[in-house]
Amino acid sequence: MSFQDFSEGELLLIDKPKDWTSFDVVAKVRNAIRIKKVGHAGTLDPMATGLLILCTGKWTKRIESFMAEEKEYEGTIHFGASTFSYDAESDIHEKFPIDGLNEADLKEAAEQFTGVIQQVPPAYSAVKINGQRAYSLARKGKEVKMEPREVEVKVFEFTRIEFPEVDFRVVCSKGTYIRSLAHDLGKALNNGAHLSRLVRTRIGEHRLDNAWNLNELIEAIRAQRADA
Repeated sequence: MSFQDFSEGELLLIDKPKDWTSFDVVAKVRNAIRIKKVGHAGTLDPMATGLLILCTGKWTKRIESFMAEEKEYEGTIHFGASTFSYDAESDIHEKFPIDGLNEADLKEAAEQFTGVIQQVPPAYSAVKINGQRAYSLARKGKEVKMEPREVEVKVFEFTRIEFPEVDFRVVCSKGTYIRSLAHDLGKALNNGAHLSRLVRTRIGEHRLDNAWNLNELIEAIRAQRADA
């Protein structure tokens, strides 16, 4: 595959590696293509992998439209333990017995979080509070009051149920925190839960199946530049 003029604009679909921030990916691509105008359309947490859309040059004007599109995820929720970040990025702070959990109650509880719902984002998130990122305040031990927001969860289904773990598939609107879904589902079952794995598989019509491995993308860009 050949790339056109990155300044004029390219849409790059990338499979974000685990433990990379979305900005790490942007910086890597920016360094390879040697232009400053590169942005991503929707953050993925470092723990998460999957589809990250990057826009270069004039295509950065379209970032907001990509961010507004429907998202699809798959992942794993771990029951019996809750964390402050609602995922495996922070230490477990409370444990719960799992012997009372069952499939029927799980599916019934998930119905509460399907449709248009009010969701409270995690304190460990990039939401701004008085000009500061919530995660920055939370990491300093300051109390963070997050306001609920309206989101839509179109699909919340389970593909494997083997407590303490369950695998799931979610289709949702912009602004939905899958970490909050995991945490809230645990609370609804009078238990604790956190997200232990997350993969974004789709943004609008763009699918992970068509995404570049990051290292292979960088190699392709450098090879084309060398041939130019």
